[in-house]
Amino acid sequence: MSALNLPAEFFPMSERDLDGVAALESTLQTFPWSRGNFADSLSAGHSVWVLRIGGDLVGYSVVMLVIDEAHLLTIGIAKRYQGQGYGARMLRHAMECARLGGASKLFLEVRPSNDQAVDLYRHFGFQQIGLRKGYYPAVIGREDALIFDKELA
Repeated sequence: MSALNLPAEFFPMSERDLDGVAALESTLQTFPWSRGNFADSLSAGHSVWVLRIGGDLVGYSVVMLVIDEAHLLTIGIAKRYQGQGYGARMLRHAMECARLGGASKLFLEVRPSNDQAVDLYRHFGFQQIGLRKGYYPAVIGREDALIFDKELA
């Protein structure tokens, strides 16, 4: 069976995923999370998931649950899988895990320059509720973060 015929499946992130997830993150972000950041999220008991097709790592997400709210800390899809609906699947899965974990609302921050992500979040009904000035490191100076939230019904 070719990789094109294999289903995309979600798995809880584990210690053995950390190197691959950190490597993938480094191809997606100018200022990536380290392996240690992902390991800390795993140790803290956050909702951490990977999406795979066969053995191929397609994407990941990290959601922190706090009482009845959740915060999407990071999400990523390998470049060769972008534009094929996997980002939407990963986001939908992260929202469902947050809801099942007791969250009634999901928050996130996103760079205004990340048009693809901003469009995805808006497509899913996220609303901008604020702005964090100088939140992200940038090649020159700092970049603001748009703060979004969504009710999880």
